[in-house]
Amino acid sequence: MPQRSIGPFQVFPIGLGCMNFSHAYGTPPPPEQGERVLLAALDQGVTLFDTAALYGFGGNETIVGRVLKPHRSRITLASKGGMAGVQGDDGVMRRVIDGRPEAIRRNCEDSLRRLQTEVIDLYYLHRWDKKVPVEESVGAMGRLVEQGKVRALGLSEVSAATIRKAHAVHPIAAVQTEYSLWTRNPEIAVLDACRELGIAFVAFSPVARAFLCDALHDVTTLEAKDIRRTMPRFEPAHYARNLQLLPGYKALAREAGCTPAQLALAWLLHKREYIVPIPGTTNVDHLRENLGAVNVKLQPALIERLDAHINQRTVSGHRYSAQSRSEVDTEDYPEA
Repeated sequence: MPQRSIGPFQVFPIGLGCMNFSHAYGTPPPPEQGERVLLAALDQGVTLFDTAALYGFGGNETIVGRVLKPHRSRITLASKGGMAGVQGDDGVMRRVIDGRPEAIRRNCEDSLRRLQTEVIDLYYLHRWDKKVPVEESVGAMGRLVEQGKVRALGLSEVSAATIRKAHAVHPIAAVQTEYSLWTRNPEIAVLDACRELGIAFVAFSPVARAFLCDALHDVTTLEAKDIRRTMPRFEPAHYARNLQLLPGYKALAREAGCTPAQLALAWLLHKREYIVPIPGTTNVDHLRENLGAVNVKLQPALIERLDAHINQRTVSGHRYSAQSRSEVDTEDYPEA
């Protein structure tokens, strides 16, 4: 299987986003379920594993570190700092974006301990803290490289302009942002900036948070703490319009000879050779299905029809709430 490059690393074309084991989509599964998925991913040849200090307020890194420690030499391990859980005076853990150098150093030390490793292969700035120049945050991350605690640096949810500022301070190996048929923001400028600078693009939520798997038909069944409840395109009125896209999409998947989830991933793999999708799942069968996308060949004419069917003009609702949009630096399309 041809590998894809992320900085100095060669990885299987599809990685594993580990967030789902501990964070974001309602009640997390039992830890042993996450363990089964991690070990199955290793068995299937996955080499890129992506976690973060924020996920489960450290719990995700703890699971990933415990399970993958015996296999550390076989994998590329990615984590993120600059956004983590902080315990308030009331004892409640809350998400805090903090890009100050001292916070990044502390986040990294905590991650190294939880991951049970001496070095993190790919360390991202999870969010750019707009109160701190990105050059300061990346400078602190560069010192982690000098100290041997991190091998390569990444950025998450940033614009092309911010990528260029950061890359001038220290080489950036990867940029991670949501990208799928229904979230096209990276096409505005970030993908081209990555190509120009030799940076890998890591696509999270590549199957549109289950929409492109044809796995979510009734959003009213989502748990109260499921983050999709805060996302406009999952609001019932928007989602009802988006569901109208699925019949045509499933017909294209049948034409391609694959499942809807595999079509979404294959589309990304065909888009650019420097894109590495990182779908997440808590189900071993879904994992295997996702990885099967590497064998799906799409004809240019079918890709054109896909692009025309699901894109920023045909999808109803924004990907993030107004609050979440204020926290990211990605370029955005004008409101329709």
